[in-house]
Amino acid sequence: MTFPSSFARSWLAIATGVLLALIGLVLLGGGVWLAWLGGSPYYLVTGAAMIVAGVLLVLGRPAGGWLYVAIFVCTVLWAFWEAGDDAWALVPRIFAPAVLLIPVICSLAALGRRAGRWRVAALSCAGTVVAVGALFAIVGTLDGAGRPGDLPAARMAMSDPSLQTAGKDWPQYGGSFAGHRYSPLTQITPANVGTLTRAWSVHTGDMPSDKAKGTYGAENTPLKIGDTLYVCTPKNIVIAYDPATGDQKWRFDPRVPDSAIPYTAACRGVSYYDANADGAGQAQGQPGVEDSGVVAANYAATPSETAKIVSAASRSSDPACTRRIVFGTLDARIFEIDADTGERCGDFGTNGEIDTTRGMGKVPAGYVSINSPPAIVDGVIVTGHQVTDGQDRWSPSGVIRGYDVRTGQLVWAWDMMHPDWTKAPPEGQTWSRGTPNMWTIASGDEKLGLVYLPMGNSSADYYSGLRTPVENEYATSLVALDVKTGKPRWHFQAVRNDVWDYDLGSQASLIDFPTKAGMVPAIVLPSKQGDIYVLDRRTGKPLTPVGKIRTPLGGVEPRMRARTQKVSLWHTLRKPPLTEKDMWGMSPIDQMVCRIQFREASYQGFYTPPTDKRRSIEYPGYNGGSDWGSLAIDPERGVIIANYNDMPNYVKLVPRKVADALGWEPRDQSNGPIGGAEGAGDPQANTPYAVDVNAGWRLPFTGMLCKEPPYGGIQAIDIATGKTIWDRPLGTARKNGPFGIASHLPLTIGTPNNGGAVITRSGLIFIAAATDDLIRAIDMKTGKTVWQDALPGGGQATPMIYEEHGKEYLVIYAGGHHFMETPVSDQVIAYALPG
Repeated sequence: MTFPSSFARSWLAIATGVLLALIGLVLLGGGVWLAWLGGSPYYLVTGAAMIVAGVLLVLGRPAGGWLYVAIFVCTVLWAFWEAGDDAWALVPRIFAPAVLLIPVICSLAALGRRAGRWRVAALSCAGTVVAVGALFAIVGTLDGAGRPGDLPAARMAMSDPSLQTAGKDWPQYGGSFAGHRYSPLTQITPANVGTLTRAWSVHTGDMPSDKAKGTYGAENTPLKIGDTLYVCTPKNIVIAYDPATGDQKWRFDPRVPDSAIPYTAACRGVSYYDANADGAGQAQGQPGVEDSGVVAANYAATPSETAKIVSAASRSSDPACTRRIVFGTLDARIFEIDADTGERCGDFGTNGEIDTTRGMGKVPAGYVSINSPPAIVDGVIVTGHQVTDGQDRWSPSGVIRGYDVRTGQLVWAWDMMHPDWTKAPPEGQTWSRGTPNMWTIASGDEKLGLVYLPMGNSSADYYSGLRTPVENEYATSLVALDVKTGKPRWHFQAVRNDVWDYDLGSQASLIDFPTKAGMVPAIVLPSKQGDIYVLDRRTGKPLTPVGKIRTPLGGVEPRMRARTQKVSLWHTLRKPPLTEKDMWGMSPIDQMVCRIQFREASYQGFYTPPTDKRRSIEYPGYNGGSDWGSLAIDPERGVIIANYNDMPNYVKLVPRKVADALGWEPRDQSNGPIGGAEGAGDPQANTPYAVDVNAGWRLPFTGMLCKEPPYGGIQAIDIATGKTIWDRPLGTARKNGPFGIASHLPLTIGTPNNGGAVITRSGLIFIAAATDDLIRAIDMKTGKTVWQDALPGGGQATPMIYEEHGKEYLVIYAGGHHFMETPVSDQVIAYALPG
């Protein structure tokens, strides 16, 4: 079969014309809708022009190609007018139109009538490809990051001995009681960090079972005390390693069932207590070893072998246990085990454990867990617990308890609804159900006798109508309790009547803050909404300026919304409110869809209340600002390092009848799998509304986020002034892309991140956290990455640093995270300089 020469000459133009016309139809239809909503007319005009260009090309008329060239030129001008030199904002505006320019130019050449037109077409195509590549090479140099400022010249001094930084060891979750995540070690420097290599790596053997797939998120920061490194796995297996070689010394498995996994199987860390350090007693006798269940030294357990470990219930115990590892579990038990042997401490609770759910009444599996290391202040273990979000207004209580560190006896309990119940509820009653809880890391000041609790919300985060005045008073607050009595001394509330899930997730850090009157004992409080406050830790009074803003009313409970909310005037990680031009995608089509969704949503800026009539935009989202990764603080230079998220949530309240019809039930009443995205179809039983949260605000099909990058960053902040020293996107695009396909591009995009940073005295910041599965070293002076290494799993954990046998080590648990969609691994990796 043969075709006319005219057809042969124009087949490329016909195909290109059809493609242009089809894309133009989509843009025209969506553009009309967007313009009707009050949005940009660009898509309407461009769509109509592309249809005309496509038809002309199908008819074999070069004017169609030249019309598209004009469309492209106008698009580039419009893109720079709307987005400026923001490289990632230019991508959806220019990239796809530039790719379409290639077949258009080839078609124009093919439609020519002179001899050698196909050679001309080929050369034209090649030239256009080179030109498009050059355009994006130029765009790629526009990183949008400002010039770094200068680090403070003056050095601060921590006057309180209990606030001294970690040394050769890393004995507490945040390095020290102060929660600085700072190491005074200087062996690894900006000059030699490029030679950092893996010293050793181990597999913990804790990988998810078939039932637990889609729930693991390690989040662990190990401890190093003396000659031992202590790691805890997502299912709370505690393993002791040689810090120089990674050889295993012992392991303790508390046998947590999969059914106990809440939203995430995670163990952020363990705590350490030395009875000799406070004169609390001496060790008596030797630990028993028969039938102990302690795995022999150097045993590298595989997942299958781990299942064969003797049950923790059969272990013998040491009644003395001078040096103790203290930790909570996903099924809400607290254990104490001997730091030297891994045996249970027989004088603590019952055979080395206590059940913190006592007095709570009905506690369905997976509703109450302890995934953060307990605080040990003046001989008292202070613990809160996570209550799984979004299940039931009358979920188990958020009661806070203090236990004697040596015996496990309950010293006090703080139930905010019943402050007179100091030890246990009256017979036949339970701790008040549904009250705000503390799921994250507390900090303490032994000199003042205070423990500082970052509190969450009452159960049912997105509906406040059933909350009591007392719950409203303490929710989303930093509460300072007297560690001896459990009574509140003061509290500072960050959000009033919170319906945005803005619970305080970060550990508050203790510093000495410079004022005109001298150094003041202070506490630094970061928040999910991005505000950072500095408070007098004796009284809770702000030491830095705090203001109020008028906030939107409305939603389903307009009378419950506060007319004003507190904001920090000293420093915030929060970016300006979203506008339509902040919408993103990989092409003009998905950017247009996001613009339409933006225009259709309820959005009145910061603190827009959720509604049932349409979606609302919550910005920052519940993973925004500072979360459990917390801040890192250099107490000598006087610098805060804060990594943060910058993503919105797309939220809708779902009336109860609709939620019931959809089968949205609390997890103890549902046959569905454990885990899932937080807020995505949460039933909020016993309230009028369930909630559906599109976390990060993703598009269907492509999975791309609607807000333009960056989605996360890292800042250096001058403590003395609150001013930003530098601010950089954190994370590359190498593991991110449309349809969940990794792009493998090393471009810095600024990804979502979970986990924190650690600082060294030599001027380095080590952090993983981002979704590109890299651990990196950042020069503290400039904010630039000076070293990085690819991890076997996601690095959603905070690294730590120690010294052993004269060598400095950097360690991270690269366990991955289901919510961050990074690969799950059971590998712990240590880095050191060669030699």
